[in-house]
Amino acid sequence: MTSLKDVAALAGVSPSTVSRVINGTMYVTDETRKRVEEAIASVNYRPNLLAQGLRLKATRNIGLLVPEIAHPSFNLVIKYIEESAFKRGLNLLIFNTHNNYGREAFAMDMLLRQRINGIIFSRVSDESHVINMSRSSNTPMVVIDRSLHNENIPNVILDNYEAGVIAAEHLVACGCKKFATITGSFKIGLSRERYQGFCDTLEKHGLSLDRRLVHEGDFDFENGVRGVQQFLKEGLEFDALWGQNDMIAAGAISTLFRHGIRVPEDVSVMGMDDVQFAHMYYPSISTIAQPYKEMCEKAVEFIDKLTTGEDIDQFHMSYAPKLIIRESTRQEL
Repeated sequence: MTSLKDVAALAGVSPSTVSRVINGTMYVTDETRKRVEEAIASVNYRPNLLAQGLRLKATRNIGLLVPEIAHPSFNLVIKYIEESAFKRGLNLLIFNTHNNYGREAFAMDMLLRQRINGIIFSRVSDESHVINMSRSSNTPMVVIDRSLHNENIPNVILDNYEAGVIAAEHLVACGCKKFATITGSFKIGLSRERYQGFCDTLEKHGLSLDRRLVHEGDFDFENGVRGVQQFLKEGLEFDALWGQNDMIAAGAISTLFRHGIRVPEDVSVMGMDDVQFAHMYYPSISTIAQPYKEMCEKAVEFIDKLTTGEDIDQFHMSYAPKLIIRESTRQEL
């Protein structure tokens, strides 16, 4: 990783002169400033902003990047991270990356160039450009919700494989025989993990999932609509459907009703996340709850400790999902 001394050697000046240019604390000639700025640009040097902030007594600012600020699950992430940050005297800067790799990289880069103490982020997908940016940065970071296997960054996630297990176990217990699922993008690790847990559990019960009854898409209402429409158009029969989040489940239920298919009498439908509207919907949605409050508090605790130089007791925190039974699934046998 490039250091301030490397920049100084390239520009032919002392490290203190480079520091003056970066911080604007003392006068340097235009010629010297130009040489230093060219050296910084040529090696893509980013100063240790945390160290600068401590020296300059910066406010305790942290950044939060989420893929879609309007999504109910990320509403909860923002709510609980903001509450926890406030209790710890941390100021929160929130960036909506709109599920766009370019906007995500821009937001991350902008935060890295500011006097920021740390960053909590949930990446757009496993293919996000921020992966390399986070690995090469001196700024403390914590991943929440969407982590990679063996990621060398503190992370706070749900046990998504277990969520798939719970969904399958409940639908099997309801007496269902023909299963469908509408997933998020398989470019996102948690979608694959939920799907694998679901399939493995069905197999354990001597059941199988017809690949034609798997619809992949976005984590939104419209994907639930499209998935059910596809299944019905192809004349596929199913008496159980798991939407990998509550938005998908709501779209599925709505579309089933429009086609005269009753929930749960004809098809049991499950969701995931237990966002606020899940118990308001009709029928209320059986789902799998994430402990958002606990997860967000842990993420803020991690970032607070990292920014003050403390060690964290556990690099990887995985939380257990919980089954919430409501009206959209039949009673267990």
